Amino acid sequence: MNFTPYVTGTASAQKPYEPYYNDPVYDMRDLDEDGTLDNPGSILYHVPTRTGQKDNYSIGVGFSATWSKPLDKTLQDQCKKAAATQIALQEQLTANKRLDFEIARLKNCGELMKSGIQFKPGTRYATICADVMVQGVSYIKPHVHSIPNTEPTGTAEDLGSFSIGKP
Repeated sequence: MNFTPYVTGTASAQKPYEPYYNDPVYDMRDLDEDGTLDNPGSILYHVPTRTGQKDNYSIGVGFSATWSKPLDKTLQDQCKKAAATQIALQEQLTANKRLDFEIARLKNCGELMKSGIQFKPGTRYATICADVMVQGVSYIKPHVHSIPNTEPTGTAEDLGSFSIGKP
C-alpha cells in the first residue's frame, strides 16, 4: 500500500502584457452618395479594445493511493522466511557470545578463587565472581601451626608407666 501526497502548480503568462490595444475606426463615409468612399483608408479615431490577455495560475493539492497484490506469493514468502532465518541466526550468535562470556567468567573466577585471589567483599567488582562456587577442591592454603614444647619434667620412673607400642 502506497500513500503519496502531492502539490502541483502551473503558471502561464504572455510578455509583454498588454491589457488593451487601439483598434482603428476607418472613414466609411460617402458624403456625395456616389457609392464610393470619399476617404478610403483614412482613420477617424482609435477605440481602446480589451485584449483579454491575462496571467493564469493554478495549484493542485491531493494524494495518490496505490494498492497492489502480488499474483505469486512465492517470492514474498521466501523473503519472510529468509528474514526469520536471519533473525534466528543473529539471536543464536548473540546467545553463543553470551555463553562464551559466562564460561570465561566462570573459569577465570574459579581459578582465581583456587589461588586465593578475590575482590574485597563489598567493593564494586566483588559481584563479578559472587555467584561462582569452587567445589571438590582438596587444596589447603599453606599455613603454619605452632606446636607447644612438651618436654617431660618428671623422672624416668614416672615415664616408665607409659610405653609406646607395647601393651
